[in-house]
Amino acid sequence: MWISSRSILLAVGPHVNDIICACSPSLHALRVLRNHGMGDAALQTIFRAVVVAKLLYAASAWWGFTTAADRQRVEAVLRRGVRAGLYEQAQIVSLVSNNK
Repeated sequence: MWISSRSILLAVGPHVNDIICACSPSLHALRVLRNHGMGDAALQTIFRAVVVAKLLYAASAWWGFTTAADRQRVEAVLRRGVRAGLYEQAQIVSLVSNNK
């Protein structure tokens, strides 16, 4: 986030990018754990505890300043979890609607 000296302009794009970049190694680690035989229930718990927690930490403070593109990028990370069987589509809808 940054604030310009003439007018208040909050840009959360860099913050969203940092969060998404921080989730990437965790998603890779989950794939490795799955390949080594970890069960789906444990992987889902880890996904919620690590990836979802990173994405939503203090989201109520910055979510309102995001652009549509920022929100789509955050939701794309969650959709990757859905495709991998780590998260449910219905949970994405409830998370997004709760942060509006």
